[in-house]
Amino acid sequence: MRVKNILSDIPLVIADLEVHLNGELRSSPTLCALLPASGNQGARVVPLNTPDGRPILLNMDNAIALNEEPLQA
Repeated sequence: MRVKNILSDIPLVIADLEVHLNGELRSSPTLCALLPASGNQGARVVPLNTPDGRPILLNMDNAIALNEEPLQA
């Protein structure tokens, strides 16, 4: 296996995401791609793993809009 070329420069972040699960509010650190604002869309975060750590493919349907600046650790 080899890398032919890098197509885009997207920063990876670990975000503490909250989700309602079975009537409870839970949070977990999640590996995410941080997409900058472009066109008429604001900045977005796309999760790259499930709350239990299983990897998922980058899927724009999972994008979470950043309505405000997230807190930096």
